[in-house]
Amino acid sequence: MELTQLKMFKMIVDQGSIIRASESMHCVPSNITTRIKTLEQELGTPLFIRQGRGLVISPTGKIFYDYVNKILSLCDEAYRAVQPTSIPTGPLKIGAIESSATSRLPQILAQYHQQYPDVQLQFNTGTWDQLLHDVIQHKLDGAIIAVDQQHQDIHRLAIYKEELVLIASSSLGEFNQAQDLFNQNIFMWPEGCPYRKIFCEWLNQHHITAPIISIASYSTILGCVSAGAGVSLLPRAMYEQFKAIGNINAYPLEQLNAVQNYLVWNKNTGVHCARNAFIDLLKQQFL
Repeated sequence: MELTQLKMFKMIVDQGSIIRASESMHCVPSNITTRIKTLEQELGTPLFIRQGRGLVISPTGKIFYDYVNKILSLCDEAYRAVQPTSIPTGPLKIGAIESSATSRLPQILAQYHQQYPDVQLQFNTGTWDQLLHDVIQHKLDGAIIAVDQQHQDIHRLAIYKEELVLIASSSLGEFNQAQDLFNQNIFMWPEGCPYRKIFCEWLNQHHITAPIISIASYSTILGCVSAGAGVSLLPRAMYEQFKAIGNINAYPLEQLNAVQNYLVWNKNTGVHCARNAFIDLLKQQFL
């Protein structure tokens, strides 16, 4: 069953004859006759009752006609949906690490949903490596990461820089120099977290020895720091959001540069109106 056959069938019914249908579709009548006979053979039932040179739609044809209208209407809707200028609809799968999801994205996601209510937005968190892999494998339509890594299938857009700050309880005193971190417990996400890698490199540069405790939860890390059990390294945006829990101060670290964050997406997905609208919203917010 082909769309051309369905269009021919509908045109015969609407125009009342094969001759008029062929004129409307700019093809010879014999072509339409052959295609309709093939369609009837495939369906195993006649769609028209032949009366001399004329045709009358059969009872089965009337049932089929209702479905043909629905099918062709959905095809037209599908065509319009994938045009670059279409209103975004359908699913949109976006990923980010937990810190971005907590501090940067809630307002943007809410605004996106308000502007494009017909998009089924799905949001996932994960490690940066996993998020990049999921974008390459088409499991995500886009992800916010800070891995400065090129890939032949990936487009990326620099959206914001994340300033990192040391956070510590006021009960531990002030941290004005690298040596103040000697023998302090350091709470960080497990291996694979780029923030942890950056902090470890900074500690090595300053010859600081301190135990690093892996915790895969920012809420737990913040709780431990607030209790005075140790220190951590967080994006400043996340600290600003949670400093109200009390007893936490932030300290910038010398020679620790802000980390560039990117939105990445797979260049092989073609037109994706919902994703493009998300990209435009990020540009408005950050650029």
